[in-house]
Parts: sequence; C-alpha cells; structure tokens
Amino acid sequence: MTLESIGTTTTQFFTFGTENDPFTLKSGESLPEVTIAYETYGELTPARDNAILVFHALTGSQHSAGYCPSVPGLGDQWTEECQRGWWDLFVGPGKAIDTDRFFVITANYVGGCYGSTGPSSIDPRTAKPYGSSFPRVGFCDTVDANVRLVEHLGIERLHAVIGASTGGVMCLSLATRYPEMVDIVIPIASGAELTGLQTIHNFEQIVAIESDPAFAGGDYYDKDAKPDIGLALARMIGHKTFVSLEFLKQRAHAAPPANSGPGSYQISNPLESYMWHQGRKFVSRFDANSYLLNMYGWQSFDLAAEAGVENLTELFSRSAKHRYMVFSIDSDVCFYPDEQDKLVTHLKAAGVEHRRITVHSEKGHDSFLLEPHLFAPHLIDTLTNPWHQ
Repeated sequence: MTLESIGTTTTQFFTFGTENDPFTLKSGESLPEVTIAYETYGELTPARDNAILVFHALTGSQHSAGYCPSVPGLGDQWTEECQRGWWDLFVGPGKAIDTDRFFVITANYVGGCYGSTGPSSIDPRTAKPYGSSFPRVGFCDTVDANVRLVEHLGIERLHAVIGASTGGVMCLSLATRYPEMVDIVIPIASGAELTGLQTIHNFEQIVAIESDPAFAGGDYYDKDAKPDIGLALARMIGHKTFVSLEFLKQRAHAAPPANSGPGSYQISNPLESYMWHQGRKFVSRFDANSYLLNMYGWQSFDLAAEAGVENLTELFSRSAKHRYMVFSIDSDVCFYPDEQDKLVTHLKAAGVEHRRITVHSEKGHDSFLLEPHLFAPHLIDTLTNPWHQ
C-alpha cells in the first residue's frame, strides 16, 4: 500500500514579546521580540486533545511533512533538499504519525535560520542583522518558545511530544519542566546527558567555524565572503556520526565523484568525495551562526539544573503520570544505545511507566529519518492504544 502525502504546505509565523516584555533566556539575556516559524498538519479536535508536538533534530526545520516550495524571506537558502518534509516518510494520512487522527505541530528552533528569529534576523533595535550580538540559546529556551506556541494555538495538554536526536532531549525537557502539559513522551535515538564523545565532536565543529577567517566573529552578513569552509568542515565532522560506517561506504560508492578537493589536495577515495559533497551541499542551506548556537546549546544542556533539581532521578519523578516510549538504534554512534540504557535506569528509579524498543538497522543514527517500517508499528501502538506496565 502506498501511503498518501500531505501535499503542499505553508509555513506560518507566531510572534511574541516586546521591548517592555522581552523573551528572557536561561542565560539571563533576552530578545525583545521572537518570531517562531511553524507548520501544522491534520485537524485539531473540538476537545483539543489530539495534538502532537514534534521537535526537529539539529539542522531540521519546521517543515516536517509534505511539500513546501518556499518560505518567505529565505530565498535560495530554502533549497530543493528543504522542500520535501524531513519526516515525510513518518507524518501524513495513515502513516506512523497519522494526520487523519492527530494534529501535528513542528516549529523551527529559536536561533534557527528557517524563519524563526535567529542571528541572521534583523534586530529591531538596530535595523541590522543580530550577528554576533545574538544571545546564546539553550535547548530549554527552544522548549519554552514551543510551549508559548502551543498555548497560542489554544492547546492546554499535548497527547504526545516526539523528538529524535537533540529533539529527543527537548522532549525530556518539556516533559519534566511542564509535566502537566503532556501525556506520552517519545525520545528517539537520544539521551538525558551530554557524553564525552559528543563534547569532543561538538567542540571540533565549533573550532572549525570560529577558525574560518571569513567568520569575522559572527558579523559576516554584509561581507562578500561567508564562512563556508568552516561550516562545511563542521558538517563533515558531525555527519560521520549520523550514519554507520558500512552505510556511509554504500552511499559513498553510489555518489558522483568529486573533481577536486580542498586547496591543492586531490580527492582519490569515494569516502572523501562523499564527505566533501556533504559539506559543500550543507552550506547552501544553513547559517554558520545558527549552527554554532545549536552546538552551544548541545554543549551546555543540563536537564536537572535547568529544572532546578539535584539529579536525573529526581527530575524524572516529575514524569510519574507520563508514559515513555524510548527508541534505541543498535548501530547508532551519535547517541549510542548506552545512553538509552541510562535514561531507562532513571525512569525505573523514578517509577515512570515506560517501554523501550531497540531498532535493528544498518543505517545508524539516521535510521529515524530513513526507515519508517522499523518504527511505525511501535509509534502507532504507543499513540493509539492504552497501555500499562
């Protein structure tokens, strides 16, 4: 059976905050006005009890399903790669997240570059792009902005919150800081703590961008050169954790060979060619400052501290009334399955009702984007059938 796509979608915008009532961030800094780019799919029931909030992963967007040909103000940055929803295989009529049944909301992060207020946006106080003056944004700040959006849509309680990778971290943040706002919590290929390996990989990416001479301290929007080399290198560093080595090799052999590499180096290996292509392709659709903000947010998140508690077991005791479905991917080298082991240990200690499924895939972390058949039965069951331990 071929499942139906949502069709053409339109990005919407929600703006809040004023000079006298700014949006205050966890850092103590504030934004006088925040615009959130978002999309919705399906219909909200009269009881407003069928809403699902989806958090996108690191470089995703508000466009999680269907086809969106353009977004106001983005121009060529909204590339062909962006036009098809990043979770279109999962969200739609009859799919794992069934829009015939549920009202699905996805919003672009604060600090993003796909329509939400970010470093490339115009600062109303100066009439120039924020650039280096844009404040550091934490994952919890993005959650707070999403909560405001949900409230703006007239929804008091979400049926579920779902997110993969760093989006899964935000699921945990919302569930534990706004426990009365959600019923089902579904973190996919995610974790509750920053790992040592993630710290190193993130730091390498930060160094790559900050070291590009064209970065200009973050104020490059009015310059002829952009920090494309640094951003491409950052993407290559990160990308190697998104797919398994075997799947990466398969993709590399199927990709067209590169004619030349960086500087005088001549690419001679399909893996080099593939990674070089990934880096160069990425810079056409993403902003270096927004990427750095994502790195800073990932490096600094502390779920317990942000919720004002001592440890994760105490934190997850706030989820006593929730139901968790935790997904692992056995070939994941971004959020190794060990991280879901630790999460489940804390859920058990806090007495939280939960299930865990390990997806067996050869594709690594990105399985959550590519293989709906491995996730759909468990997502459908969790979202539609009452269940207890």
